[in-house]
Amino acid sequence: MSKNDTTLSGVYITPQPWRIRTALKPVVSWRHYRPWLSTLALLLAWHFLSSFNVINSRAFPDPTQIAVTAWNLLLDGSLPDAVFTSLMRVITGAALGIAFGLSLGVAAGFSKLGEDLVDKPMQMLRTIPFTALVPLFILWFGIDETPKILLVALGVAVPIYVNTFGGIRNVDIKLIEVAQIARMSRFAIATGILLPAALPSLLIGLRFALGLAWIAVIVAETVGANSGIGFLLTSARQFVRADVMLVCVCLYAVLGLLTDYLVRALEHKLLAWRTVYTG
Repeated sequence: MSKNDTTLSGVYITPQPWRIRTALKPVVSWRHYRPWLSTLALLLAWHFLSSFNVINSRAFPDPTQIAVTAWNLLLDGSLPDAVFTSLMRVITGAALGIAFGLSLGVAAGFSKLGEDLVDKPMQMLRTIPFTALVPLFILWFGIDETPKILLVALGVAVPIYVNTFGGIRNVDIKLIEVAQIARMSRFAIATGILLPAALPSLLIGLRFALGLAWIAVIVAETVGANSGIGFLLTSARQFVRADVMLVCVCLYAVLGLLTDYLVRALEHKLLAWRTVYTG
């Protein structure tokens, strides 16, 4: 018997190396951290370039200085208030945009008449930049919350519509023929066949739409706003506070990443039945 053998009630048991590796795999696996390696490398390069004065630290502050500024903004309450205000605008506008874009996408995808009535205006709306709409929205709706929420809703509605419409039109026609043979109602076909079949495309549109929601709220808050992350960014620009501006930019990036993570988690749950190539 080797020294590595163990006994249990007088029976010698030899440890199985593959079982030890399997037990340790979730703990020591580095694949969970691999997606963050490139971000960490960029932060380290940024830090060293600032430390050796390769880049102008006044215009491009060190990451540690940005972290200190973020902490100070967190302590004085300005950062939490700005995040909460922007988040509420995004949530409200996104809810309106999803409902509007999804309804129009189903109407246009399911009916040729709906496509003729809806598709051309939505495609034209898709090409209009946010910056062109901000002054008009302020003129039409004032400078309160309404134009900001509507701008976010518009930014969300268009990609939701495009992906819902495209997903429905790519559904296999045989599924519809079987549903018609089974005498399913048009509403049952739309909700029970077309929407589930178009779900992968719809979720891709949702990821893109929520990213656009943060872009829309940035544009809305930099003009005619007195609160939010965009207002904090504009104020910092007026006082040439590059550290505060970079805090706002990094915050937008983090919030956008968290939003994308939530949608991907929803996608993983709703599309668990689908087997796809993962690289």
